Amino acid sequence: MLFARRQFVMAIGAAALGVPAVSSGQSKMYGLIGKMRTQPGQRDALIAILLAGTGSMPGCLSYIVAKDPADADGIWITEVWNSLERHKASLALPSVKEAIGKGRPLIAGFDHQIPTEPVGGIGLRQSG
Repeated sequence: MLFARRQFVMAIGAAALGVPAVSSGQSKMYGLIGKMRTQPGQRDALIAILLAGTGSMPGCLSYIVAKDPADADGIWITEVWNSLERHKASLALPSVKEAIGKGRPLIAGFDHQIPTEPVGGIGLRQSG
């Protein structure tokens, strides 16, 4: 408990001084936020494929698939990885390759793809 409190105080102090709370020896987390458009009426089918093919991805701290309430064919995907390298390596996983193969015909295009550098927050799970 004392250690967690000490880390918290150090992180707050570092933020106030503009110093990164993560030591430079650690790799940075990698995030990606993207909007995908499906073929008309195929959003739920693509969501099912995306969720089924992403159950176990080493290094993935968060993978959220969301419907765009203003676009009947829009899907937003928000990902957080413990490193860019783990994200890239995930594309070679058999389950991910299978999901890509099944989902590709349902995709009409990509509207946005924004890389981010996550620094923390509620909901990030720890993964190896």
